[in-house]
Amino acid sequence: MSRVFVTGIGIISAVGTSVAANRSALQSGKSGIGLTSNLNSRYAADLPFGAITMTTDAFREKFGVADPGITRTTLLALHAFSEAITDSGLTRAELSDPRMALIGATTVGGMCLTDELYRDTTQPCNASPYLSSYDCASVNLFLHSRYRMNGFVTTINTACSSSANSIQYGARLIRNGLADKAIVGGVDSLAKFTINGFHALQILSPAACRPFDRNRAGLNLGEGAAFLVLEGEEALAGKRAYAELTGYCNTNDAFHPSALSLQGDGPCLAMAGALQSAGLNPADIDFINTHGTATENNDEAESRAMLRLFGEVPPFASTKSYTGHTLGAAGAIEAVYSILSLRHQELYPSLNFDEPIPGLELQPIQEYQTGTIRHAMSNSFGFGGNCASLIFSNVN
Repeated sequence: MSRVFVTGIGIISAVGTSVAANRSALQSGKSGIGLTSNLNSRYAADLPFGAITMTTDAFREKFGVADPGITRTTLLALHAFSEAITDSGLTRAELSDPRMALIGATTVGGMCLTDELYRDTTQPCNASPYLSSYDCASVNLFLHSRYRMNGFVTTINTACSSSANSIQYGARLIRNGLADKAIVGGVDSLAKFTINGFHALQILSPAACRPFDRNRAGLNLGEGAAFLVLEGEEALAGKRAYAELTGYCNTNDAFHPSALSLQGDGPCLAMAGALQSAGLNPADIDFINTHGTATENNDEAESRAMLRLFGEVPPFASTKSYTGHTLGAAGAIEAVYSILSLRHQELYPSLNFDEPIPGLELQPIQEYQTGTIRHAMSNSFGFGGNCASLIFSNVN
């Protein structure tokens, strides 16, 4: 089976519209979470979000997209996708090659325009421009068409582990000889649909989130997108590689529709499976970019899972304290952050941490630091117990 390398990355989040801007924010401990006026929600004036300040109209103008049915979700994906393929130096011929796959992930998709579609259904009209984009697959079908791609394309929605699973899927296609290259990642925009849903679950924090803190009060929703270009070693042909994707695993603890098992069974199995896939031992992991949502359930379950598997837990942090929880984009955004840690041999701290969870006593990194990082693990755990872990390794 072919080894799989990352040759291009692209990202947009609440802390920056490029890879360089995101890294700068992580280095300086600058969070993008706060109140926003760029959001159509009754909760915008009261709850903090990880919102991107660039307006939808500005994205339309930048990319020359006039169709009102093309959603903010798709435009965010287009922004990160274009940076990733430029970074990798992919040619139009490579993009059009039937052995170039596109595996994208999202949870909201075109549902960010639910109100607009509903309005059209209540008025006399022949058609609505929002209907064709309502399907989750619309984001990746748009990218596939705009870049005249001819290879395999699919969309994954496994809640908050979606884009981590898209990365795994792309790697499996390459390793099994079904694709030479794959563009993988995910996107989600802030939308009333998801904000109202999470508010109903009573897990939105009234202040900036506090991952792994004793006094954590819930998550902050965010928006963003990230894509990675994966290539098999045979297709590299001397190109620069940021990192090697050495291990991955997906599990499901089937414990509860919106909670992890109290002992972290699914997370523990996902991390253990990723280690086995990579041929590594727990002691080989130098850093864990945790799922770290700052909800009562997740942080306790993930902490217990890390203690079960590692015993002495390696340095870890949650970058959701910068971006908010970006749902279907989270796995890809945090994969990019893990790759930046490897590439630059630096670790980015969790924000807003004061006291550890009683009985667990784990403390995330609280200051920016440099060191030797050979293998970084990135965790993404979704509703329904869908758990994914990725391991990226240094190629230097």
